[in-house]
Amino acid sequence: MKIVGLTGGIGSGKSLVATMFKGFGIAVYDSDLEAKYLMNTSVKLRKDIIALLGESAYDKGGLNRKYIAEKVFKDADLLSKLNGIVHPAVQHDFLQWVKRQESPYVIQETALIFENNAADRYDYVILVITPEEERVKRVMERDGQSREKVLARIKNQLDDQHKIPQADFVIKNLIKEDTHESVFQIHKAILAEMA
Repeated sequence: MKIVGLTGGIGSGKSLVATMFKGFGIAVYDSDLEAKYLMNTSVKLRKDIIALLGESAYDKGGLNRKYIAEKVFKDADLLSKLNGIVHPAVQHDFLQWVKRQESPYVIQETALIFENNAADRYDYVILVITPEEERVKRVMERDGQSREKVLARIKNQLDDQHKIPQADFVIKNLIKEDTHESVFQIHKAILAEMA
C-alpha cells in the first residue's frame, strides 16, 4: 500500500484537503488529532510530558493544551523535546492503523514532515500552501489567538519556499473549487502510478 504524506503550515488548509481526499474514498490519518488522543490516554506519554513540562501539563480535563502551547511555542528547544516524545508514539500508532486500511493508498496528515526530515517515510508528499496573511487570518478566527501568537507559531515551521522543492505535489489552497480540482488531479495521478 502506498503511503502519502499531507503537510503544510498552520492555517494552510491541510484538513480541508484531507476531507477532499476522504471524499474519493481515501483513508486519512489525522496526526494532530491522534497525538492529542494519545497524549490524553497513554500513561507513558503522560508521565514523559509531565517530566518535561511539569504537573500543569495536565489538569482535571486531561491535557492542558493552553499551558503546553504557551510553554513550547516560545521555546524551540522545549518544542523539539516534546516532539521527540510524542512523534514516535504517533508514528507507531499510524503504522498500526495502516495495516487495517483497505483504500488504494492512505494519507497521513501531519504538519512537520520537512521540519522532521521525514519525507523519506512516504511514497509521495503533498504540500498545501496558502499566502501567510490568509493563514494568519484563518488561525486567528479558528483558534481565537492574537496575530502575534499566530506569527510566532508560523515562525516555528519551515518557510513554504524551502518545502516546495521537496514536495511531490503542491496544492495552492485559496479558492475551494481550484483546491478540489488539484486534489482530484493528484488522486488520479497517484492511482495511475499504482496501475
